[in-house]
Amino acid sequence: MQTLPMLGQTHANRSAVTCHLKCDSACAHPAPNTSDAPSFREVASGQLDRRTLLAGASALALSATVPALTPQRAAAAPTGATAAARRAPRTPLAFDPIASVADTVDAVTVPDGYRWNTILRWGDPLFHTSPAFDPEHPDAEAQEEQFGYNNDYLDVMVTDRRGREALLVCNHEYTNRAIMFPPTEDDAAEAEVLRTLMAAHGMSVVDLRRGGKGRPWRYVRGGEHNRRITANTLFRLTGPAAGSALVRTAADPTGTRVKGTFGNCAGGTTPWGTVLSGEENFNGYFRADPAARGSKRYGLTDAASVYGWEAVDPRFDARQGDHVNEPHRFGYVVEVDPTDPTSTPRKHTAMGRFKHEGANVHIGRDGTVAAYMGDDERFDYLYKFVSRRKYRPGTSKAARRHNLELLTEGDLYVARFSGSQKPTNDNLGQGAWIPLTLDGRSMVPGFTVEEVLVYTRLAADVVKPTPMDRCEDVQPNPRTGKVYVACTNNDRRGTGTNPATDAANPRPANKNGHVIEITERHGDPGATSFAWDLFLVCGDTDQAGTYFGGYEGPVAPISCPDNVAFDSGGNLWISTDGQPSSIGKNDGLFRVPLVGDERGHVVQFLAVPTGAETCGPVIHDRDGSVFVAVQHPGEDGSWEEQVSFFPDYVAEGSRARRGAWRGPRPSVIQVTQD
Repeated sequence: MQTLPMLGQTHANRSAVTCHLKCDSACAHPAPNTSDAPSFREVASGQLDRRTLLAGASALALSATVPALTPQRAAAAPTGATAAARRAPRTPLAFDPIASVADTVDAVTVPDGYRWNTILRWGDPLFHTSPAFDPEHPDAEAQEEQFGYNNDYLDVMVTDRRGREALLVCNHEYTNRAIMFPPTEDDAAEAEVLRTLMAAHGMSVVDLRRGGKGRPWRYVRGGEHNRRITANTLFRLTGPAAGSALVRTAADPTGTRVKGTFGNCAGGTTPWGTVLSGEENFNGYFRADPAARGSKRYGLTDAASVYGWEAVDPRFDARQGDHVNEPHRFGYVVEVDPTDPTSTPRKHTAMGRFKHEGANVHIGRDGTVAAYMGDDERFDYLYKFVSRRKYRPGTSKAARRHNLELLTEGDLYVARFSGSQKPTNDNLGQGAWIPLTLDGRSMVPGFTVEEVLVYTRLAADVVKPTPMDRCEDVQPNPRTGKVYVACTNNDRRGTGTNPATDAANPRPANKNGHVIEITERHGDPGATSFAWDLFLVCGDTDQAGTYFGGYEGPVAPISCPDNVAFDSGGNLWISTDGQPSSIGKNDGLFRVPLVGDERGHVVQFLAVPTGAETCGPVIHDRDGSVFVAVQHPGEDGSWEEQVSFFPDYVAEGSRARRGAWRGPRPSVIQVTQD
């Protein structure tokens, strides 16, 4: 029976199982960041050592006191504007919001006039040769050809003009052995279970087809683009740290070929048609030397790993000389070309190594390419990568070859915030992007470029960025370029010896999270300074300190913002992870306008079943469709006593249908108008 360090320590109905499997019970341990962050008083008064701040980057000439900015705000419309101008942007997806759903309801709840259908479930066969789903007989080879477990990042990319064909791409973040497979009787059988769990991680690319626009999508078994990427798939390392001694192992003396990806959380789709995936909680998969450089800062320990893969693959025991660098080969942004199933996916070292929630790209007017990234750990940081080369528009082979190399070279920055702790309609804080690498050089004293990119957390600590309340999804609005940072929660903020509240993280013991709105200077994604605002301070409306973009009317209670997306009108959609623990409601998907009189008016579109998290929202509002990945339904169950029956809701004891199984299957679902 697995040990659950968070048992009895979680809020309300938050599952200790989720904490253990997803992030190695991170909240049961001290935060890895023990560096001394600057106080906001130090930032404002210029007390920081300018040499530490700039580290030789005289070209940036950043002052310790960030200059005041006056960007164009998109809040309330000016006085005298028409009522139409003050309203939120129109969107074809009209709905009557649902009420919050109690966290005991094992159902998907959608608005009246809408219905949901399942596109893909864990274990669905992807190839003509794939065996049928059979969890009673774990089989690693079978799982390599079946849809993986616990989908997180998701995109559905329509690929033909008639709107009848598409590519679905998603991550498979982690697994739950206790509810996936029956207990085993010997070590050999359990070893096969472990190998099957390895095959259930990673990513999937799947062809979709439908009868016409507005119709439900169906996946194509044996589709020409169908692909599984797992913990055993070969990847190529790119960027300045590729080939470094820090990433070489006995199995890969070149330091350029890495086996597998896992712990993949959110991601992003690039303007050139590839998909980015963030390797997040990789530390829980390894046993490591706790005295090795960076081990403590990255949460690596000598304890048995969460998944026990070291029993079937020695590379997960990094205490041994041959594998000591194996953890250095995880924690990157992964790039996959879904249009070419024969291509080798890549890990980009230039974008740094930390617990990447994801990465989202924005292209400036001059072709500047910026990728925004959050490090999803209590008191860790917000990052930006700016490519050395410019984006080339167009679909020519030359443009595509050029764009496929954009994330291999560039400059890496980390954010520092200053400003008022009180959110208002007209309050703008200031911020600076502090360089870690610049023009191929390290900007951090005592670190080489390779060390900055492999020990990114340690390097960032030196330049004193702002420790955040778990930056999860970080996405630029495609209409305005403003960047939205979902800080999901941090119940240790301001407690004990932990960092106190500050302007960008204003609440102590922050269990509900908040959303920050960033405006780059002059709208340039390559800028080194920015303005920012607290857009949402989440929770139930009767809780002290909540703030909803200045909106004064009733709003839907929302907690623990995680993934975000935008519709065609520029409205923000937020999926949540943790509402059962904070406000006693099932997690869901919410829409909130960003401008006009409705700015901050949060309404709820759907709720997922008991124990589940809402992931990877995709909004095709002109098509009348919304897609979400329903992750870890029924997490607290067991093989013998399942507590969710999503998505098939097969009656207990039923075996009437071939493949029917009495238990939950993480799935991708589509919601459409009737």
